[in-house]
Amino acid sequence: MHNNTLIGAAMAALLLTGGFYAAPDQAESQAQFTLAPGVTKATTFAVDASQSSIRWKSKKVGGEHIGIVKMANGQLNVDGSKLTGGTFVADMKSLRDVDKGESNPFNERLVNHLRSEDFFSVEKFPTSTFKITSAKPIKGAKAGEPNYTIGGDLTIKGTTKPQTFPSVVTISGDAVQATANFMVNRLDYDIKYRAAIIGTAADKIIEDTFLLDLKIVANKASI
Repeated sequence: MHNNTLIGAAMAALLLTGGFYAAPDQAESQAQFTLAPGVTKATTFAVDASQSSIRWKSKKVGGEHIGIVKMANGQLNVDGSKLTGGTFVADMKSLRDVDKGESNPFNERLVNHLRSEDFFSVEKFPTSTFKITSAKPIKGAKAGEPNYTIGGDLTIKGTTKPQTFPSVVTISGDAVQATANFMVNRLDYDIKYRAAIIGTAADKIIEDTFLLDLKIVANKASI
């Protein structure tokens, strides 16, 4: 009888002091997780189209052409101090050539040809997009050197293909800047005009790859 009294007193003390753990309901558990110290929330940075740029370079026998395409819109996603994702859209109707000077009559013919179905079919496909699917920090990268390996899906003319390239990413306060350049094989996107794959000498005048040089500037989006 004495032992039962002691056990009962001990049980009462445990209950009164919270000695037994009662699992919180799902909502309470989620709230505790969300507010836990050290947990960061992903932040969206809106691409500043006026500060961002897309430059292209295409080589041919005896020369090359250099041009630009304007950024339409986009965003970069940052979690804490790390780039985690993003998407940006290029306005293909803004495609221009700049190496000959825009007052040169040849420039207009070249640009119209690039916008035609022989190349980018701009009327049918007015935008191209790139969606980041992976952003892997490069360990030991020095200042000014590529510090991320970016993987993503590039869509041109309605065709999507994966691309991977190194990038220099700077995250500072309310802004993110990313620069990169990489080669694109136009055959992957059904741009076959005078492609070497056709096999004749005339069809080897224009190289099958072209260079994209990117500068993305994004600012923290307003809430």
